[in-house]
Amino acid sequence: MREGKNVDLTTKYLGLKLESPLMPGASPMVDDLDWVKRLEDAGASAIVMHSLFEEQMAREQMGSLKTMDAHDESFAEAATMFPSAEDYALGPDKYLERIREIKEAVHLPVIASLNGTTLEGWLHYAGLMEQAGADALELNVYHLAHDPYEPGAALEKRILELVREMKSAVKIPVAVKLAPFFSSIPHFASELVKAGANGIILFNRFYQPDIDVDALEVVPTLHLSESHELLLRLRWIAMLSGRVKCSLGASGGVHTGLDAIKAIMAGADGVQLVAALLRNGPQHLRKVREQMVLWMEEHDYHSVEQMRGSMSHERCPDPTALERANYLRILQSWRA
Repeated sequence: MREGKNVDLTTKYLGLKLESPLMPGASPMVDDLDWVKRLEDAGASAIVMHSLFEEQMAREQMGSLKTMDAHDESFAEAATMFPSAEDYALGPDKYLERIREIKEAVHLPVIASLNGTTLEGWLHYAGLMEQAGADALELNVYHLAHDPYEPGAALEKRILELVREMKSAVKIPVAVKLAPFFSSIPHFASELVKAGANGIILFNRFYQPDIDVDALEVVPTLHLSESHELLLRLRWIAMLSGRVKCSLGASGGVHTGLDAIKAIMAGADGVQLVAALLRNGPQHLRKVREQMVLWMEEHDYHSVEQMRGSMSHERCPDPTALERANYLRILQSWRA
């Protein structure tokens, strides 16, 4: 792997000292130990597990997945209450075992992940993840506000309580992965830090369903991210950098070394890649890292620390470019 003689890529993320900001984000990549080893060889600084879902834990508490599947046809609601067992590559017990296997297979921190919005089962499994060797925990609060009678403040209060309870249950660092749909991201981020969050990751990607007009069915769709999706992350990481006292992670739209550099300049401590690795394989992480080193050498940057936050709202030469003040200028700049 090409390394610059005078470039220091080390970073501190969730209290962990990492060799670089680059790591795979939550995805099925961890289901294959060979991929995990290849990610380490390519220069990954940590391994982020895909999420253990709240639905899986609920099913586990009601009985084994096989038992539930055998009786799915016996009551009408079963199919809508829970995804089938085959939808999950790793159930709760196998998930914990995979943490142990990854810790034995590579010499990297492992960040486990929980996906849901309620406390049921979370605290128990968070403790088991810590015991299995997880170095940090990512809370993926993937929730679609669909109830017209539930105000946004109630949803935020529930998430804050979840973070407080989680921090009381485990000793390892806890990060919260947010969606971009909160009414005031800076305020909510500051409240998460008060609740004990060690990091905030921006942003979760909502997978939008499509409609099959012939079959009259709602069809799940998955489109991998592109670099243009990074722009939303850049704005809000830049807004939060220096204003909230926690680690900031960029997730979504990072495909090249230049993408990663932009995220770090905005203020990111950690940079997660998923789509680029799924498309190009684990070795692509090596390419991104080499591109970062080359660019930093050419532009006389000696470290990630020197570069981090240099284009945040607090330090950007033109902070209005991140605000509404630049809105009219952008609209008027269009030429057919």
